[in-house]
Formats: sequence, C-alpha cells, structure tokens
Amino acid sequence: MINRLLVANRGEIARRIFATCRALGVETVAVHSDADADAPFVAEADHAVRLPGNTPAETYLRIDLVLDAARRSGADAVHPGYGFLAENAEFAAAVTDAGLTWIGPPAKVIAAMGDKMAAKALLAEAAVPMLPTWTDADEISDFPVLVKASAGGGGRGMRVVRDAAGLAEAVASARREAAGAFGDGRVFIERYVERGRHVEVQIFGDIHGTVAALGVRECSIQRRHQKIIEEAPGVIPFELRQRLHESAVAAGQAVGYVGAGTVEFLLAPSGEFFFLEMNTRLQVEHPVTELVTVAGLDLVRLQLLVAEGAALPEHAKHPATRGHAIEVRLCAEDPAQGFRPATGVLHRFAIPGVDREFGNLQRTGLRLDSGMTDGSVVSVHYDSMLAKVIAWAPTRAEAARALAGALARAELHGLATNRDLLVRVLRSPEFAAVEIDTGFLDRHPEVYAPLLPADQLPLAALAASLASAAARRADARVLAGLPSGWRNVPAFPQVTRYTGPDSDIEVRYRLDRTGRLAEWSTTPPARVSGSATGGGAPATTDDGDASGHTGQPAPATDQGGEPPTVALVSAAPDRVVLDVGGVRRAFRVHRVGSDVFVDGPDGAASLAELPRFPLPTAELAAGSLLAPLPGAVTRLHVEVGQRVAAGDLMLTVEAMKLEHPVLAPTDGVVAELPVPAGGQVDTGAVLAVVNPAEEAPR
Repeated sequence: MINRLLVANRGEIARRIFATCRALGVETVAVHSDADADAPFVAEADHAVRLPGNTPAETYLRIDLVLDAARRSGADAVHPGYGFLAENAEFAAAVTDAGLTWIGPPAKVIAAMGDKMAAKALLAEAAVPMLPTWTDADEISDFPVLVKASAGGGGRGMRVVRDAAGLAEAVASARREAAGAFGDGRVFIERYVERGRHVEVQIFGDIHGTVAALGVRECSIQRRHQKIIEEAPGVIPFELRQRLHESAVAAGQAVGYVGAGTVEFLLAPSGEFFFLEMNTRLQVEHPVTELVTVAGLDLVRLQLLVAEGAALPEHAKHPATRGHAIEVRLCAEDPAQGFRPATGVLHRFAIPGVDREFGNLQRTGLRLDSGMTDGSVVSVHYDSMLAKVIAWAPTRAEAARALAGALARAELHGLATNRDLLVRVLRSPEFAAVEIDTGFLDRHPEVYAPLLPADQLPLAALAASLASAAARRADARVLAGLPSGWRNVPAFPQVTRYTGPDSDIEVRYRLDRTGRLAEWSTTPPARVSGSATGGGAPATTDDGDASGHTGQPAPATDQGGEPPTVALVSAAPDRVVLDVGGVRRAFRVHRVGSDVFVDGPDGAASLAELPRFPLPTAELAAGSLLAPLPGAVTRLHVEVGQRVAAGDLMLTVEAMKLEHPVLAPTDGVVAELPVPAGGQVDTGAVLAVVNPAEEAPR
C-alpha cells in the first residue's frame, strides 16, 4: 500500500493528484522551485521540499534532487504528473531502483514509446496503421510534410513544411527546440494530412495483462500543434470508434502496457486513421474522460491501485458513458500576437459557476483544475496554462454553451489570456457542426477578435472613470457627501486618460449638482451615444456620423431613430450601472494601481490610467524591436547593415519552452543588434533596430 506519495511536478497537476490522495488517505509531498515557493500546490501538500533554483533544468528535471527529496520526506511512491520527467525512462528506472513505487508504466515501455521512430516500427508489426515516415530530408519529394521531434511531445519541435525551400530551416529549428525541451534533438518527417482530426484513445493496463480502452477523445482544436480544446466522447461513427479502440488496445498489448496511457491518432477526412504517438503518462485532458463515465472514474485513483498491484476493476474495463464533456486550456498568452506567452501577476482569477475542483460532477456543471489563485505569479520558466475549465452536460451543445458562458463571465485580471478566442470557438457554428480539424484556427481568423466590440470600449472606459471617482469620494476625508467632481463652475468636465487595447482613449464627463451624468464623450469619438438623460449631444463616430454605424451591429436606438442616451444608475468603486438606450448594463470594475479591469455584459477591457503630468522618459530609436518577455536569444538570422523586408525573420527568442520569431516591422536596414546569440534579455530590452527604407543610407 502507498502511504506517502511525492509528486514530481507542479501547479495544476500536482493539486489534481493531491485531491485524490486526500480522498484515499495518502499523505502527499510536493517538490518546488524557488519561483513556486508560495504556489497553492505547495501549501496544499502535507510535506514540501525545496529544489534550489528556478529553471526546470535546475529543479524539476533534476532526477538526483527529486529522489533526494523522496528520501528526506519519507515518501514511498512517486507520481510524475505530466511534462518534465513524466516520460523519462531513466527517471522511472531510478525511482524503482531506489525501492520506491513508480506510478506509471515500466521504464522499458517508456523508453520504447519515447523514441517515436522505434515506436512506429514496433507498433507497425502489431498492425497499427502508420503514415509514411522519413529520417532523411533528401528522400522527400512530395509535400506538405510535418517535421516532428523524436523524443517528447506537446507540439514542441513540430513544423509544417509545404515546399522544399523551407525544409532545411524547419528541420534545423525543430532540432533546436526539441533539444532545448527534451534534451534530444533528433527529428523525423512524416506525410502531412490536410484537414486531419486529432483523436486519441485513453487506455489503461494492469500487471495481470489487461489492457482496456476507456473511450475516444477529440483534440483537434490546436494552436502551434498544441491542444487547447478537448472533448469526450469523440463525435465519430460507432464502427470507427470500435476500430480505434482495437488499434489502441493492440498498441498497449504490444508493449505490455501498465497504468494510464494514451494512443493518439490522426483521422483523415476519408475515414482512415494513422498512429501518431503513445503518451506513457496521464494526459492533460483526462478530466473529460472521467466526467463522461457513468461510474465516475478517477484515473489518478486507478493509477495508484494498479501501481499497488491491483487488477483493473470490472467497471473500468468497459465503462459506460453518459453525456458530453468539453475542456478548454485557459492560457496566459495573446492569440493576436502569435500566441505570445504573458508573464506577471494574476491579480484576479474568478470563474463563475464552478461546481467542483479536481473531481467528478454528479450533474450538469463545471469543473475547474487550476494551479492559480488571486495573486499568483506566472513565471517565464514554465508553461503558460492557467487552468483547465471543463463542462459536462447531457448534450454536446449544452456543454459548449455552458462552458462559453462561464468563460465569458470570468474575471481574469493582470495578464493577456486566450479566453476570448476559446469563447468564440465554442460559439462558432462550425464547432457546433463538428466541422473541425487541426487547421481550424488557421481557417477561421474571426475567432481572434476580442469579445468586446471596439464600439463598446468607450462605455467600459466611462465605467472605469466613474468607478475611480466613486473610490475617491469614498476615501474623501472632508465633504464626502458632495457629488464627485462638483465645483462652483460645473460646466467643466472631468478628464481621465487611459491606454487601451490598441490606442489611448480620453474620457470626458460631467455630473450635474444632483450627481446625474449630464454629458460625456471620448477621444477618439465614441461609437455609442455620448449624451446622458437630461443633457448633452450624442458623440459622433470617427467619420462624423452620429448614428454610430460602423459596419458592426450598432447599439439599439430609440423610436425616433436617434442614438440611445446614457444615464448613470449607480456608481461604486467596484461596480457601475449605466442605462444605455433604456437597457441597464452593469460593469464590474477592479483597480490595481493604475491598471483598471472592466468586465461588462459584452466583454472585458484592460485599461491603464495615464498620469495627468507624465514624467519625461528616454526616447527609443525609431525602428527599435523590443523583447516581449524575458528569454534568451537563440539565433541571429541577419547582420548589421543587411537590408530586410517587412516580415523577414531577424532573430529567435526562446521563452516559456518555445521559440518565438522576431520579424522585421518594415522594409529597411538593420542598424543595431545589441544582443548576441545566447544572450539573456528582460522584457522591453532592445533586440534590434531597423532603419526604415526611406531613412536607410544609400
């Protein structure tokens, strides 16, 4: 029996495993880097051991330190979670050799499946369908192809190549990223299937020879070849599902699989499917499988039971399913900027309507698996995922609607996230019709648009201004009963300036002697009504049209066809209610220093209030390219003095486990490259300076 379990991982998956351990009465041990010392998973563990340092290479990837932590804490078992050492055969063997129980398949199975080329050869003998594969780029004549890392997964080291000209650079880049992520730079190339779907089968094996299929998951909505939306059961015909089950079980039996594993397949539009890889660990998306099983399977519990030598229970060998579950990976990243990761403080993290954390649902509802709370710090050292939000409902449509609604109402303050993109995908007609594949995001640029329409930003800015004024009155030590901004000459408006999502915005408003909103306007001009009940003229659009018509749905108008008026219903430091054309709209406002976060019925806005009298700052050279986040310059692709065209690759920065290309912003000449290859940079550091073409010396 396992009595004390060390989890060799961090964040959300550590908390998920701890939840099951508490239910079983198993004591828990966390290991943590210095950056994670105050993280929720550390606080929840019964025991915690520090791994000195911050980077994965210094901490979570150190087999010697993790084993020493197990020894010092008295742990008798180790669970690797996913990522880091989870699929490291050397680690699995070292745990076993130390006399500890390993929660996972045997080291020889991990080694066999960890080398994707060897795995393909082995499973092809078991009649598992395979794609054409090459290791020599010179042998390839037909495109497109996909370059993949031989070790590891998660989309790292993966590149789509559509012609011979781009193959050499794609292979070189994939090798660098794979070496950095997995310590193994080997890659291979396989045929790329257009409009393919990514489906996978959850398998489970025990030491008594049983290998069972627990259902098919759909994982086709991906960015950078990494899953962001997963669901179960996969919406595919029954006969195809059965064939997928049979192939997955055959794969597991071929290697003598024990524990939780996943066999991933590429499903072609023709109905053919091909083996992609076997993940010898618990998957990120395992909750959707748990939620659709009638028995409410806990896959972590099954992992522990199998590791203790128990047989897989009968109800887990052929689990009956119910309803539909959909999971999204909520990440700190900016989809509009190529999914650039975001770092910093998560000032508020609130998902409404959550029924359960880290566990099964007994009815329609939401489950949250997260390693974050208010005030958590998203570090440059680790993955950008903030949470997994999972909805279960009797039907797929109900699950998608509930999940989209909860995400849209969530308060996510302090960092850019992919929340709006996830909501738009879940609400899209193509997703509803299961018209999905791994290229979904490339074909649907409309899902990158923010939920908050541009013509609604002025209302959010007005709400921010009114809330700030209410906060000042609440803190006033004298004459606190006077309306905000009241003065003997009330004709002059109050003015607040903000930096918005795309540009600065100035809000001007005036309250009358009773505290009513007398008038308001914004610069740039508002595309909604700029008047308040009782006074003021409607603001105009950018082209001077007071109707508010912008090519997007305009706000409702009154019976006379005029733009709706805006009245102030109430204003508190954290909540403002406006009457817009006879419809009340409530805005939740959260201020942190000069940053103001506004959550309204149409979407969220992040604003930064500008100082009335800004201090002078050093001026950057024109054409400066700044580091978007801390990282390391891995490669320079240009030289000083070289002419470049807009969009040319200039250098590559590695941060948060991924390579991020830095492109030339305009045609011109490279004037400066202040950071050499291998150099470390902080956010805002100058990476390069490009003199625009018209300024370039001849």
